[in-house]
Amino acid sequence: MQTKAWPRILPFALFMAVIGLEEGLRFLDSREWISLSEMTFHLLYPLKPLAALVALLLLRKAYTELHWADLRRPGQTLLSIGVGLLVFVLWINMDWTFGALTEPPGFNPQVFADDTLRLVMILIRVFSAVVVVSIMEELFWRSFLLRYIINPRFAAVALGTFTLPSFLICAVLFGLAHHFILAGIMAGMAYALLLYRTKSLAQCILAHAVTNLALAIYVLQTGQWYFW
Repeated sequence: MQTKAWPRILPFALFMAVIGLEEGLRFLDSREWISLSEMTFHLLYPLKPLAALVALLLLRKAYTELHWADLRRPGQTLLSIGVGLLVFVLWINMDWTFGALTEPPGFNPQVFADDTLRLVMILIRVFSAVVVVSIMEELFWRSFLLRYIINPRFAAVALGTFTLPSFLICAVLFGLAHHFILAGIMAGMAYALLLYRTKSLAQCILAHAVTNLALAIYVLQTGQWYFW
């Protein structure tokens, strides 16, 4: 695989590796080979954004397709915010349970009895979802994979190039990476369509961040932790 691919894969791979570690520990705990509390699993959470964030910072010069100045385009930026809010509204109001992989474990900060620790974990969770995940996932899904499906020499494919197979395959894979598969497919399609319209990865990151921020606020207000 091209050297250019790894900076876009590594942050996502590290994030997923920590998820794999957590799932492995949960499996061992379910078999009673080890004994861990739910709080212990929650305390593992900061490892995910930390690993991805370190990789993003170290590799930041490689992301030549990411132009934050694109956010100065008011029309496109308003569109991105609108797309982000639309995805959020659909995510919480439609029944996406059909085809769901498992019961979502969620992230319930109420397991932390200490107020300070609870607040810190909430801030880490929100920062991770809004900043780290939005950047990491858009670099992997919309910048790398969407183009790689078109041509393994993905850097030669212009950002925002449309083909039906790449659009559908990437959206389905994005959905499979989420507990609510159909909701993930919907979101993947929405962010891809935004990329086709704006040709800007920064706008996709903004839309993704708006969705995750709105969802974080909603979850904290309602206590519907399974959305987290």
